[in-house]
Amino acid sequence: MNEAMQADASRPGPTAGSVARRQRLTLLACILGSSAAFLDGTLVNVALPAIRADLHGGLGTQEWVVDAYLLTLGSLLLVGGSLGDLLGRRRIFAVGVAGFGAGSLLCAVAPSASLLIAFRALQGVAGALLVPSTLALIMDTFPEHQRAAAIGSWTAWTGIATVIGPFAGGLLIQAGSWRWIFVVNLPLVLLTLWLVQHAPRGQPLVNARVDWLGGVLCALGLAGPIFALIEQPSYGWSDVRVLPPLVVGCFLLLVFVAWESRARAPMLPLELFSSRNFRVGNTATLLFYGALSAVTFVLVVFLQQVAGYSPLAAGLALMPMSILTFLLAKRFGALADRLGPRLFMGAGPLIAGAGLLLLAGLSAHASYASGVLPGVTLFALGLSMTVAPLTATVLGAVPNGHSGAASGVNNAVARVAGLVAVAAIGAVVAGVFAAGVDQRLPTSGHASPYAAAVRDAKSHPLVVDVSRFPPTDRPAAHQALVSASTDSYRVGTLAAAGLAILSGLISLAGIVNPRRIIAARGCPGGAICGASTDVAGSSAA
Repeated sequence: MNEAMQADASRPGPTAGSVARRQRLTLLACILGSSAAFLDGTLVNVALPAIRADLHGGLGTQEWVVDAYLLTLGSLLLVGGSLGDLLGRRRIFAVGVAGFGAGSLLCAVAPSASLLIAFRALQGVAGALLVPSTLALIMDTFPEHQRAAAIGSWTAWTGIATVIGPFAGGLLIQAGSWRWIFVVNLPLVLLTLWLVQHAPRGQPLVNARVDWLGGVLCALGLAGPIFALIEQPSYGWSDVRVLPPLVVGCFLLLVFVAWESRARAPMLPLELFSSRNFRVGNTATLLFYGALSAVTFVLVVFLQQVAGYSPLAAGLALMPMSILTFLLAKRFGALADRLGPRLFMGAGPLIAGAGLLLLAGLSAHASYASGVLPGVTLFALGLSMTVAPLTATVLGAVPNGHSGAASGVNNAVARVAGLVAVAAIGAVVAGVFAAGVDQRLPTSGHASPYAAAVRDAKSHPLVVDVSRFPPTDRPAAHQALVSASTDSYRVGTLAAAGLAILSGLISLAGIVNPRRIIAARGCPGGAICGASTDVAGSSAA
C-alpha cells in the first residue's frame, strides 16, 4: 500500500501547458458542437422551398420540418441538462453530438418528407442533450476566474457561426442541393468528437434525478396541439385526425403542470414563476421569440416561392438579423446595466414590431434594397435591444444559485415559442391563402380538370404553380395565386408583428427593474445562444 502511494506521489501532475491545451481544445469542441446545433435552424429555413419542391410537399411539410426539431428539442431540453448532471457532462455532450451527426446524415439521405420529419425529430433529441451540456462542460473545464472569458469566447464564435449561416445555407443550396445543409454538419461533428476527448470527465452529481415522466408529458402535450394546427388546413377542425390530438394534447399539458407541482425533481420548477419578473420575462420571451421564428419562416418561404429570390439571395436577406445582434447586443446590454432592462425590453420589441409592419407591405415584386432591407434592419435593431436585457432580467428574478434553472427554463420557453408560432401562424397563412384562391378562382361553370387544379393549388399555400391548369387559364391562375400568396404572407407577418408589439407592451407594463443586478452585457446571446456568465458563476456555487 505504502509503495503504491509513493508511486502515485512520484508521478508528475499535469503541467500548466497541458492544462491550457486541454482547456483550448475543450472550448473549441463546445464552439463547434454548439455551432452545428445553432446553424441548423438558419440553414433549414433557407432550404424549405427546395425541400418542398424536391419531396413534393406543401406548407404543412415545411412547418413539420421546422417543428419536428423544435418539438423534441424544446420539450426535452431540461431533461438533457438533468442527464448531464446524472451521467456526466462530457459523456452526454458526446452522445448529443454523435446523435446530432447521425440525425444529420439520415436527413441528408431521407427519400421522403415523412422520413425527413422523423429524422429532424431525432436531431432535436440529440440537440436536447448537446445544448445544455455545452455550458456545463465549460464550467467543468475552467476555474471560476476564467469562466467569464471562456463563455464570452464561446458566445462570440457561436454568434459568428450564426452570422454566416444564412449565406452558407443559400450558397450550399444554390450550388448543390438542400441535402448539403445536413452533410455540412458531419465534419463539425467528427472534429468535435475528437476534441471532446480532451475535456475533463467530470463527476456526476450524487443526488441528480431525471424527470422522465415530465419530459414525456411535455413532448406529447405539445405534439397534440401542434399536429392539430399544422394539419387543420387540410382536414378541418372537426376531423378525427385533428380534434382528438388537440384535446388529448391540451389535457396532457394540464397533467404535465400538475405533475411538475408535485415531482421530487421537476424539469420545470414552478416555484420560479412566483417571481413577477420571471413570469413577465418568460411571457415576453414566448411572444417575442415566437415572432422571430414565425417571420424567419414565412419571409424566407415567400421570398423564394413567390417573389422569385434565389436561395442565396433569401439567405442574405436574413443576415442583418445575425450581424446586428452580434455587433450590438452586448452594447445594448451595457446600456441596460446603466438604465435598467425595462426600457429596452419594452422599446426593443416595439421597434422590432415596426420592422415587421414594414415587411408586411412587401409585394411579389419586392426589391431587396428598398423593400426587404429596411424592415429586416429595423427588426434586427429591436432584436439586438431585447435579447441581453431579457435574459438578464429572467436570471435576476430568481435567488442566487437558481440561475442555471432559470436559464434552462427561459431557453426551453424560447424553443417552444418557435414551435407554437410556426404552427399557429402557418395555419393562419394556409387559411387566408385557401380563402383567397376560392375568391379569385371560382370553380362553378368550369370543367373538372380546372376544379381539380384549383383544389390542388389550395393545398399548397405560398406556392405559385399553374402547371396543372389548362393552358388558357394559366395567366389568370398565376395572378390569382400570386395575389392570394401575398395576402396570406401579409396576414402572417402582421400576426408576427402583433406578437412582438404585445411582448413590448407587456414588458413595459409588468417588468420592474430588478434589485438583484445581473450584467446584461454578459448575456449577449440571450435565449438564442443560452450563454450567461451569471449562469456559470451560480452553477459553480
